Amino acid sequence: MFNDPSLGGGIRPVSDVFQNYLKAESKNIELLVEYARQLGNGAVFKRLGFLLEHYLPDATDAISACISAMTKGNSKLDPSLPCERLVTKWRLWIPENWVKEKDID
Repeated sequence: MFNDPSLGGGIRPVSDVFQNYLKAESKNIELLVEYARQLGNGAVFKRLGFLLEHYLPDATDAISACISAMTKGNSKLDPSLPCERLVTKWRLWIPENWVKEKDID
């Protein structure tokens, strides 16, 4: 769903699923990062890292892995939405309502 958020109904439901996954005892962040590597899509690392930073900031190894694997171009958090704000750290365009809801600079 980080590869194509529309598969999960868009980034908001994908984010909800991800938050629930992060609360699960069986979560495995290292495996999630490995799956992202197998996809070979830099946008996946941008989305995953961005959401990890907001929902599980203590996952510093995984966040660092996402930063290291990012591609140079800018991507959208959800390609199906208008995204007006660029989060330069993640090279990720995000919708304006995410800026307000998530207190993003």
